[in-house]
Amino acid sequence: MKRKRVGVIGTFVWDLIHGRDVRTSPIEEWGGITYALAGFDAALPNDWELVPLVKVGQDLAPRAHDFLRKLRRLAPDAHPIVVPFPNNRVELVYRDDVRRSEVLTGGVPGWSWIGLAPLLGDLDALYINLISGWELDLPTMQLLRQHFRGPIYLDLHSLVMGLRDDGLRMLQPLPDAAAWCRCADLLQVNEDEMSMMAADPLALSAVALHSGVHVLSVTLGPRGAVYFAVPSFTRLTDLDPNRAHALGASPGPVRTALFPVERSQVAQGGDPTGCGDVWGATFFSRLLADDTITDALGAAMRAASKNVEHRGATGLAHYLRGELSST
Repeated sequence: MKRKRVGVIGTFVWDLIHGRDVRTSPIEEWGGITYALAGFDAALPNDWELVPLVKVGQDLAPRAHDFLRKLRRLAPDAHPIVVPFPNNRVELVYRDDVRRSEVLTGGVPGWSWIGLAPLLGDLDALYINLISGWELDLPTMQLLRQHFRGPIYLDLHSLVMGLRDDGLRMLQPLPDAAAWCRCADLLQVNEDEMSMMAADPLALSAVALHSGVHVLSVTLGPRGAVYFAVPSFTRLTDLDPNRAHALGASPGPVRTALFPVERSQVAQGGDPTGCGDVWGATFFSRLLADDTITDALGAAMRAASKNVEHRGATGLAHYLRGELSST
């Protein structure tokens, strides 16, 4: 059976984590796009396979290959692109269960359109997570929207994070939010990211849905997530094939709902690292399986809650599937 293919754009990051567990020394492990890859590996239907479009620094290339080869849904022809730069590394210091500081080092470059375009021809869907914030610039993203006809899921993530000279990441406003929104069918942000684009979720939903986004999701940490959808959209098959050229909100009332975290799903003293990435990958995976928005959101909430119970991305896909994990 020929499987459909979902491309995943993001960046491998090696994390050094302080404060995740006050009883232990700092933790070192994979971060960045590895959480989303684990989420896809656990949630994708059997007729889909993963095609990571990721670059990795030569210093961590063997470890990246080792991580990928353990994924069950990995396409046989998929492999990371090794670049002659030090891999991205992030030092995370948790101040509480949600808030943290990030210091970034490394030099893995983003994609140019010339380099990316040849890799898109056999893809059926595309998930983009701007882990570093510069995987794609706006002109490249606009060309991608113009030429790629499959559904595009965009997690803005670090696009709204500036970088100081010492590597500390700081929130900064996104002045061209509407232009970015025009490049995605499904858009994900968290509360902090949303605050750099609009005054509140309702204001951002007005911009996003008018710009052509069909579903805007705002993750709220331990309070769950809220979504906003155009009236005509309940599942991916509802996407208009001419959507890239027919922008503007659909007539009718916007559909919205809050999905709280069930009390039974709240892990005490768990690890929140990567929850948004697992959430988005699971949500998109279930939409690719033809689930409705609400069913896919329910699956995403359960997966993110399970991620809190697990330490790190290694072995995470096994844990999300309900199997034994080595970590």
